[in-house]
Amino acid sequence: MKASPKKLLPLTVVAIAVTSLFSVRPAQGGYIVTLEQVGANVVANGSGPIDLNGLMFEFTSNVGAGVEGSLGIINTGPQTLPSIDVYGGFTGPTSFGSGGGFLADTGSGDFVVMQGFQFLLAVPQGYVSGSALSDSMTFNNQTLASMGVTPGTYEWTWGDGGANQNFTLVIGAVPDGGTTISLLGCALLGLAVLRRKLGC
Repeated sequence: MKASPKKLLPLTVVAIAVTSLFSVRPAQGGYIVTLEQVGANVVANGSGPIDLNGLMFEFTSNVGAGVEGSLGIINTGPQTLPSIDVYGGFTGPTSFGSGGGFLADTGSGDFVVMQGFQFLLAVPQGYVSGSALSDSMTFNNQTLASMGVTPGTYEWTWGDGGANQNFTLVIGAVPDGGTTISLLGCALLGLAVLRRKLGC
């Protein structure tokens, strides 16, 4: 027996709900750093473009690669103390934990700095706004807990909030999709019950 359009409507709603489970997208645009446990070490990986429009140039400097949770500092990149251009003019958290300063044991790529407590962001000297950035650093024999950083997502924004006018720090492992699978299972069970109830 063919189901009527009236009976198909609830099924369509459930189908849309199920489809939406697969539509979850990660943060878009801007520079994103993940700080997570990898074996016995803590590893930071950063990538993405930064749109400097809306920021104010402050000065040129150089600092080391490292993290300090209590002051909202994460400096990703090599240990060679390269020259960086420092900017201000954004908003966001002033800390992401209670930990003190930790220098990276190794690092590479473009040097990018976030100092939340001073609201300062830095990029390689001469950086062209909107260009891709990529870097990493490793803290040997450390854990997120030993470094005093609190798992979660922290974001700093500026300008009109355009796609690349943000700096996002994600501390802790990215969800592996287990929650999505559980939600999908519930949705499919609901779909089966609904079909049975409607006699489809």
